[in-house]
Amino acid sequence: MKKRIMLVAGLLLLMAVLTGCMEYDQPITEESSGFWNEYIVYPLSMLIMKMAEWMNGSYGLSIIIVTILLRFAILPLMIKQTKNSKAMQAIQPEMQKLREKYSSKDQKTQQKLQQETMALFQKHGVNPLAGCFPLLIQMPILIGFYHAIVRTREIANHNFLWFDLGSPDPIYLLPLIAGVTTFIQQKMMMVGMEDNPQMKMMLYLMPIMIVVFAVSFPAALSLYWVVGNIFMIVQTYFIKGPDLKKQTAAGSAGGAKK
Repeated sequence: MKKRIMLVAGLLLLMAVLTGCMEYDQPITEESSGFWNEYIVYPLSMLIMKMAEWMNGSYGLSIIIVTILLRFAILPLMIKQTKNSKAMQAIQPEMQKLREKYSSKDQKTQQKLQQETMALFQKHGVNPLAGCFPLLIQMPILIGFYHAIVRTREIANHNFLWFDLGSPDPIYLLPLIAGVTTFIQQKMMMVGMEDNPQMKMMLYLMPIMIVVFAVSFPAALSLYWVVGNIFMIVQTYFIKGPDLKKQTAAGSAGGAKK
């Protein structure tokens, strides 16, 4: 299963590279060719500009509103992904028992382990790859929106609040907010997976990476990250609310015992 997940992650990374990363510095216009530009980046760019017209020329408000709209559009996929993840967590004890039962590395034993594991998935109605399919759908949309922000030249000519959208935040406040909200969002998503060393590493690595990029990238991208993170924090609170309350209660009880 881990090999399959790594394969999907590798495909996503390859897709991110192939879907126009080499065109990062090229403006997106109606003359831009290729499936990626014509059907993903350019329509999102047009949506940003049209929303800015409705917002009296404010591209900052446009980015905020379009970010929220996109997050609402992929919300059903995120809910499905979260539910599947919780189902996988629930059967982890039974899967561990199977691994201990069929610990031998010979081929017949491993085949039996695979059969028993698939039977366990069917019993609980869990698809081990179901959590990856929503990711495959939403990633092109989010990457495309990222490209639309960077490659829509009109955005760079406007300002919002205290910063120019086309230049890095001069006081570094937005990158710091992006890093903090990334940490909070990652921490909330980690509920039930605190013992996973890879997840712990990502908890601290991702916010640092976001801050490093946000310091040098146009403030429009930092704004996009901040709004997206806040939406994800609220979304995670409502989807995983009971789990978050249990974790808080357990933490408080543990602190009281000490």
